[in-house]
Amino acid sequence: MSKHQSKIEKLITKLCPNGVEFKSIGEICQINRGRVMSKDYLKDNAGDYPVYSSQTSDNGIFGRINTYDYDGEYLTWTTDGAYAGSIFYRNGKFSITNVCGLLKAKADNVNIKFLSYILATVSKKYVSAGMGNPKIMSNVMEKIKIPLPPLAVQEEIVKILDTFTTLEAELEAELEARKKQYEYYINSFYNIKNVDYKPLGEIGTFIRGKRFVKTDIVEDGVPCIHYGEMYTHYNVWAEETKSFLKPDLALRLRTAHYGDVIIVAAGETIEDIGNGVAWLGKSDVVIHDACFAFNHNLNPKYVSYFLQTNKFRLQIKGFISSGKISSINARGLEKAIIPVPPIEEQEHIVAILDKFDGLVNDISIGLPAELSARRQQYEYYRGKLLTFKEKEYAKQ
Repeated sequence: MSKHQSKIEKLITKLCPNGVEFKSIGEICQINRGRVMSKDYLKDNAGDYPVYSSQTSDNGIFGRINTYDYDGEYLTWTTDGAYAGSIFYRNGKFSITNVCGLLKAKADNVNIKFLSYILATVSKKYVSAGMGNPKIMSNVMEKIKIPLPPLAVQEEIVKILDTFTTLEAELEAELEARKKQYEYYINSFYNIKNVDYKPLGEIGTFIRGKRFVKTDIVEDGVPCIHYGEMYTHYNVWAEETKSFLKPDLALRLRTAHYGDVIIVAAGETIEDIGNGVAWLGKSDVVIHDACFAFNHNLNPKYVSYFLQTNKFRLQIKGFISSGKISSINARGLEKAIIPVPPIEEQEHIVAILDKFDGLVNDISIGLPAELSARRQQYEYYRGKLLTFKEKEYAKQ
């Protein structure tokens, strides 16, 4: 990277030693808005050309129609809603809805990709959250001032940042492929032949936790797990907790012991129910009343991985009561049948799945760690590469 920086520094020294011009978007771009297109319109005019809207998923594609309004290199930005200010580079034939803005470079001295990178760093600052609906309208966009170095500098910066975004996209694709592979293996490992299949209720017992609230949680004390943390913080197993309770309160509650699997029994959706974490901590852990501690004699991680399988999810689905909050009781969990191979085979399955889990889920190792490092590196260099001294003009 120092080689690239050196090349850019040489270009800046040669082409703009006294700083660069700062220009408003309105000076360098034509600005347009999209048109209203309903889902019925998309259905009646279905085709191959993308229509971009306000969302950011799937590259902002709202649908596809048989005509197009624009053809070439443009930027679009989200004008309204939660993603207001999001910037997208477009190249080809497409259309946009009324919650998208459009930028087209007026002159040849603007690299539209460079503009996309630099606008992405500043546009969110200009979003207004008035009336509860975030917005960045055309009249605001046109006044945003950005540095505009000579075209050769813009192009060199784009080359570097494109390399970063390509590497990031490749890592994201690999991570997604590994996740699918992980899901395949985790489901196939629990379709074991020639072993006993037993209901969880025969293998062990379910003990429900007792209620405590988030305001009971303190910075130090007796380890505890609140059911909400099961979705956001814990994965397959844990040795330490995020939260703690005062000892006098903890004495009145219920705990899970080493080797127990803590299973969440309430959530906002059916898919939330049944997530589990094997407790491998040195001390007991207090559990919330929306959780069960499953005490058993199997490998704890073997049970915890089983809770992620389609086999388990399908078995408990019929026992989940759904409403504002979905939930399951111990009887429903007890009926789920699990394959029970010898302990050596359980350990072998766990060892393989641990490697996959680390690769796709552990933010300190594997692909997530590499992806995080790439993103940090990209943001660091983007900040350095897109920071310019403004050119000073002598007073006449």
